[in-house]
Amino acid sequence: MTGADAAALDRLLLARSVRRGHFVLASGRTSEFYVDARLTTMSAEGLILIGRLGLVALREAGWAPASVGGLTMGADPVAYAIAAASVASPPILDAFSVRKEAKAHGTGRRVEGNFRAGDPIVVVEDVITSGGSALKAIAAIQEEGGQVLGVLAVVDREEGGRAVLEAAGHEVVALTTAIRLGVK
Repeated sequence: MTGADAAALDRLLLARSVRRGHFVLASGRTSEFYVDARLTTMSAEGLILIGRLGLVALREAGWAPASVGGLTMGADPVAYAIAAASVASPPILDAFSVRKEAKAHGTGRRVEGNFRAGDPIVVVEDVITSGGSALKAIAAIQEEGGQVLGVLAVVDREEGGRAVLEAAGHEVVALTTAIRLGVK
């Protein structure tokens, strides 16, 4: 992970995604800060930075996935950015999305895109708070025969989610943290 890219991602997250106030999080907890990472992950600059940093991070972790993905919609731009970055730095990775629930028509699958049973994959997240979204994605992926190598997050809020995921046997890597961003 290059220092310049990591610093640029932190600056971008602070400028676009971090808000202070009173918020109720998806976990039901309240917080004095909110990280709407989509404002960064869906930006042109964010896609480039997250793609490069995410690809380096998963390779430094020793993971060799066939594809990356997670629970739609927060994970989608993260997965697409990493997959796109892999084209310039093979081996090439593909991306997939995990639906919150299976559709009643079509294939009826929860895992859509470039995913096959038996594939080694990395679950990606925009923000980890309680670890609940990653656990839902992991359960769906494992139900469809995927082999989860680990979890890669853009931001770890450092509120216990990493510990929950690690207690469930999943290694976690984060591109940045709430402490590094100076919001905690």
